[in-house]
Amino acid sequence: MITRREIKAFLGVSLLKLFIAITSLFLVVFLYVIVSKGGKVISWSFFTESPRRFMTEGGIYPAIIGTFWLIVISIGFALPLGVLTAIFLTSYAKPPWFVRIMRIAINTLAGVPSIIYGLFGLTVFVRLMHFDVSILSGSLTLGILALPVIINASEEALRSVPTDFREASLALGATERQTIIKVLLPTALPNILTGAIISIGRVAGETAPILFTAATFYTRVLPTSIMDEVMALPYHIYALMTEGSHAEKQVPIAYGTAVVLLALVLLISTVAIIIRYRIRKKRKW
Repeated sequence: MITRREIKAFLGVSLLKLFIAITSLFLVVFLYVIVSKGGKVISWSFFTESPRRFMTEGGIYPAIIGTFWLIVISIGFALPLGVLTAIFLTSYAKPPWFVRIMRIAINTLAGVPSIIYGLFGLTVFVRLMHFDVSILSGSLTLGILALPVIINASEEALRSVPTDFREASLALGATERQTIIKVLLPTALPNILTGAIISIGRVAGETAPILFTAATFYTRVLPTSIMDEVMALPYHIYALMTEGSHAEKQVPIAYGTAVVLLALVLLISTVAIIIRYRIRKKRKW
């Protein structure tokens, strides 16, 4: 005889499978629509040429380079700062009420709309610090956008390290700093990289923060320094879909740009996942 518990378990598993199937279906439909509409314009010249004829022909090479530098510099700024902040909150911050206020502030920042970060970057980096519209202004803005995610992921990673590891290190005579550098960080590094991977996806796809701080509508010149303005893939898609005057030619290019953006994020995330896997594999040995 089937018990009520078995019925509940069966229904729970069935609902879970249904939700997974629905999610997978939406993902497949999403990828099919993007690739089917954008795949028509994908070619070698699309990756290696600059836009031509009012962005109705040519490629997106400047936008690829600009997006790559925005991602690299913003994550290079946010990741060390986020990890250091997580270390401070888990190991040094006192009293408890101060730590709670800090965590509330960080969680609040994680929910702030990205357009607000764009306005902040425009006010502070572009105007107040006179960085102008540049890679540096956009990267710093995107880095601040990614900070809450990195801090939360790093803090959870550090807290997941068994307390026995810390206590054993301290008992052997290591200082708090040595314990953090040689025990806690290496153990938590794979999970910290997970937060970095999530941040890469968000940073790469944001349009609003770079709208005021880094992106330009059109340029054929590649950036020569971090003080130059750049084309970027998400803003290029936005510009083609909203400001283009030749929709029949520019819309397919916008979908093709979306395919490239997805591929770029996937490539960078794959590299990070491989690094994380190798770190975990070494730890097992």
